Amino acid sequence: MMTSVDTDLIRVLADPLRLQIVSLLAHETLCTTHLVEETGARQTNLSNHLKVLREAGVVETEPCGRFTYYKLRPDVIEAVAGSFSDLAAAARATAAADKKRACP
Repeated sequence: MMTSVDTDLIRVLADPLRLQIVSLLAHETLCTTHLVEETGARQTNLSNHLKVLREAGVVETEPCGRFTYYKLRPDVIEAVAGSFSDLAAAARATAAADKKRACP
């Protein structure tokens, strides 16, 4: 069963721009300037999305001079993926057992 933490993370990752940011950070640690170039989003909008990702624990920051670099926390992504894997396994078991609740 999914926990409220999983549900909150799924909501955070459901936004298309945040998902794009996460996809980019999966391949490379980037600063805000790089993310603006890659996404085409405005810096203020991007910063707001990065704040949401940071507060959710999906990304962590690394100061470097006057820039802040962002990197993905793979353990958080693996936890969400694990929840979906558990759901898929439960669905397979239910289908194999032809398990269904009788209607009243």
